[in-house]
Amino acid sequence: MPQQVRGVIARSPGAPVELVPIVLPDPGPRDVVVKVQACGVCHTDLTYREGGINDEFPFLLGHEAAGVVETVGSAVTHVEPGDFVILNWRAVCGQCRACKRGRPWYCFDTFNASVPMTLEDGTELTPALGIGAFADKTLVHEGQCTKVDPDTDPAVAGLLGCGVMAGLGAAVNTGNVGRGDSVAVLGCGGVGDAAIAGARLAGASTIIAVDTDARKFDWARELGATHTVDASAADPVEAIQELTGGFGADVVIDAVGRPETWKQAFYARDLAGTVVLVGVPTPDMKLEMPLIDFFSRGGSLKSSWYGDCLPERDFPMLIDLYRQGRLPLEKFVTERIGLDAVDRAFTTMHSGAVLRSVVVL
Repeated sequence: MPQQVRGVIARSPGAPVELVPIVLPDPGPRDVVVKVQACGVCHTDLTYREGGINDEFPFLLGHEAAGVVETVGSAVTHVEPGDFVILNWRAVCGQCRACKRGRPWYCFDTFNASVPMTLEDGTELTPALGIGAFADKTLVHEGQCTKVDPDTDPAVAGLLGCGVMAGLGAAVNTGNVGRGDSVAVLGCGGVGDAAIAGARLAGASTIIAVDTDARKFDWARELGATHTVDASAADPVEAIQELTGGFGADVVIDAVGRPETWKQAFYARDLAGTVVLVGVPTPDMKLEMPLIDFFSRGGSLKSSWYGDCLPERDFPMLIDLYRQGRLPLEKFVTERIGLDAVDRAFTTMHSGAVLRSVVVL
C-alpha cells in the first residue's frame, strides 16, 4: 500500500522550501523503500531550490543520506529489510561503454526508482540527484543502496553520500595523491576539507588550505592542513609556491569552481603537476587563458565527479577507517537539525558557519 510521509520540497526557483505530506508508492520490482535516519544539507540541494540544476519543479530535496531498508521490490537481491545503507546517486549500470571498459566511475546511465513519489494531488516529484531524502522515507533503486557497518552514526555515514566523498575522492581517486606529495586545496568548505582529509589519509607531507575566510582554518587544520593561506590578504599562487620550495604543489584541488580559482590552481601547481576541479561551476562561467601555458607546463587537468568513487568499494572502506579512528568523519557534522529547519540551514551554509548541517530523523 502507498504510504504518506513528510518531505521537504521546492516548488519554484528561490521560494522557501516547504515541509509537506508526500506519497510514497509501492516499490517496483528493483526498488527499495528506505527509512531515512539522517541527511546532510548539501549546497547541491540549494542549487536545486534556486533552479540551477534544471526546471523540473517541484523537487524533493535531500540526497546525502543514510538509513535502514524497510521494504524491497520483488526482484531485489542487493539488499534486504533491516540493512543499514548509505544512499548513493551513482548506481552504475554495468552495461554502458564506460562500465565495459573498466571505468564505472564515469557511468552516467545510472539507475533510479522506477515509480515516482508524488504530492497528495498526484503531482510527480523530482528527487534531488535521484534520491530525495529530506523525508521520513524515500524510494530508490536497489543499486543506490550501499550496505555499511550498522553501528555507525547515521549522521556521519550519510555524508559519504555526496560532499565528503566528492572531496576525499578528488584527492585520493582523481588526484592520485601519494606519500610525500604536496597538496593545495582552494576552498575550505565541506568538500575542500574532505579533500584535505583525503590528502592526509594518502600520506601527503605538505597540505595547504586556501580560503578567504580565516574562520575556516581551524577546521582545515583539524582535518590535516599543515599550512593555511588567507587569499584575501595574500596572492595564493605566490604563497603556495613559497611553501613548496618555489615550485608549486604536486596536486592542487579547486573546491570552489570559479574561473579565477581554477586559474590559481593551474599556476600554483608544480611543473607537470595535477589540477583537480571538484567545485561545480555554473553554466555561464567562461575560462580564457593563453594556450601556450597549457602546452608548456604539461601535467594533468582533471575534473572529479563524485570523487570518481565506486560506492560499493569506497563507502565500506571509509566507514572502516572512521571506526578505526583513522578518518575523523565526525568533525564534518557541525549541527543536527530537524526536517523543519532546512531553509534555515541554507542560510547558515551561506554564512560559512558550518561544515555540514545534518537533518536527523
